Amino acid sequence: MKAAVLHEFKTPLSLEDVPRPEPAANEVLIEVEVCGVCHSDLHVADGDWTQFAGIVKKPLILGHEIVGRVVERGAAVQNEVQNIDIGDRVGVPWVHWTCGQCEFCREGNENLCVRQRITGVMVDGGYAEYAKAPASHVVKIPDTLSSEQAAPLLCAGVTVHRALKQAKIEQGTIRAGQRLAVFGVGGLGHIAVQIGRAAGAEVTAIDISEEKLELARSLGAARTLNAATTNVVKEMRRVGGVHVAIVTSAAKSAYDTAFYCVRPTGTLLAVGLPAKDISFPPILMAAAEIQIKASAVGTREDLREVLEMGAAGKVHCQVSTRPLAEVQAVLGELSRGEVAGRVVLRMR
Repeated sequence: MKAAVLHEFKTPLSLEDVPRPEPAANEVLIEVEVCGVCHSDLHVADGDWTQFAGIVKKPLILGHEIVGRVVERGAAVQNEVQNIDIGDRVGVPWVHWTCGQCEFCREGNENLCVRQRITGVMVDGGYAEYAKAPASHVVKIPDTLSSEQAAPLLCAGVTVHRALKQAKIEQGTIRAGQRLAVFGVGGLGHIAVQIGRAAGAEVTAIDISEEKLELARSLGAARTLNAATTNVVKEMRRVGGVHVAIVTSAAKSAYDTAFYCVRPTGTLLAVGLPAKDISFPPILMAAAEIQIKASAVGTREDLREVLEMGAAGKVHCQVSTRPLAEVQAVLGELSRGEVAGRVVLRMR
């Protein structure tokens, strides 16, 4: 099968013919239709997340927003009721497998499982014509949702959905007039704008790209601010600050700005993952009782929720489709901040 393979950090991916994976007893083999290209893939390929570098499998097939159809089932999947049949269209997310037994799994936080396996990091991912995954951890894709629309929801969508849920930015819980700032209108940010708007928040989108800000306006942002030409902190404070700021950008400067935009008792959501450490002044955090929360992708329940949002038309991903052969060019565009929304790779 054709695959894009990482052999060493900071080297281009190599398009190669590699053996088709063989599913283990509890796994399914998936013929990949599309796979989203996430900013995390850049960090994994460069090895600049030092906390992750030691667990990255090499050689490695990247990609953790996988959508395709089941073409083979392992023996245990055939003999047990897994509700996964040949021909089913399924998704494989970042969280490849969880143990179900550790403290976090038992508490309903399987995304924090201490023994989890990560797709496209610890096991091969979806930049390939075929991929395998545990039958227990694939998710069915709703019939009304296209594969191209579903793929970004498996990481970008579920990540911001879970983060905003933690901050009570969801239908039925939001207060009238609650202000949400989205820092970075990329793959995650453009979905966060839509979820916030659907929940009833007054959404402000912040970026340095006019193209991305135009996208945010088309998706329902009440206002947009260009951080390259506007004093964002001054503008946000002028309206009283925001109840919630979600940083989906991987730029440290976005966090430096976002913190000062949060109103007293507000929440800063850490979602974007810069390679450099970030810090905030404790005296101001305490004085304003600002909460800082992080969110790590999501559980299978979170995934099903965000896929249903997509199927219901509440979230529409801005997607461009490219062939697998152009993967290196796509990663370059992503590293230069030239991608508005999400790029998905089509395998055939």
